Amino acid sequence: MKPVRSLPILIGRKPLLEALQQGTIIEKIFLLRSATGPEIVSIKQLARERNIPISQVPVEKLNGLTKAQHQGVVAWTSLLHYVELQDAIDSVVDKGDTPLFILLDGVTDVRNVGAIARTALCCGAQGLILPTSSSASLTEDAIKTSTGALRKILLCRIPSVQQAIDVLRLNGIQVLGTQMQGAIPVFEADLKGPSCVVMGAEDTGISKDVIKRADTLITIPMAERFDSLNVSVATGMILYEAMRQRLIS
Repeated sequence: MKPVRSLPILIGRKPLLEALQQGTIIEKIFLLRSATGPEIVSIKQLARERNIPISQVPVEKLNGLTKAQHQGVVAWTSLLHYVELQDAIDSVVDKGDTPLFILLDGVTDVRNVGAIARTALCCGAQGLILPTSSSASLTEDAIKTSTGALRKILLCRIPSVQQAIDVLRLNGIQVLGTQMQGAIPVFEADLKGPSCVVMGAEDTGISKDVIKRADTLITIPMAERFDSLNVSVATGMILYEAMRQRLIS
């Protein structure tokens, strides 16, 4: 398999701290597990405030990312722009459109994320929500797979799936969880109103918390019993049904 292409990097504590203070968009931060000190404290605080994922790693990981003196800190800068979830919702509503978002729960394959963004844009979804606790870093491979859609769709980073659901609910957006069994067929769900579809990883599906908190659980009926659909294909099928319902309403 071809290795995932990484992003431009920042190396060292002071360069990263200065970049964070200047508002540079950071995709992900890698910190040495044993790293301490006031600069590390400041980096962690700023990362939390901006919903930037932090991965605490052994020194071997950092040495694999760069041959330079990294001081226990390496970060990927981002090729994309992120917005706050509330700002994204406000932007959609202010335009007079009905929100349609996708929330990824544990989807970590960058090519799947890119394909989902491409389909979402084609089917009229306005935003893609990426929890920093359980989502892929959007590398060049994700952008390439999306054929540029990741630069056009609203990208929202938020600390967790749970917090995303809270914000969606406060804005009157229904949350639809996806399951293989024990759910209503997608074509029986009402997707015409403000909606967010939660897509889980292909092996584990959506989390138990999403199953409990979702307003509706939906499934894609299949002609043959099979383990599952590819997550990007399943997302496309659900979003196409949402677009169909909205076009005929």
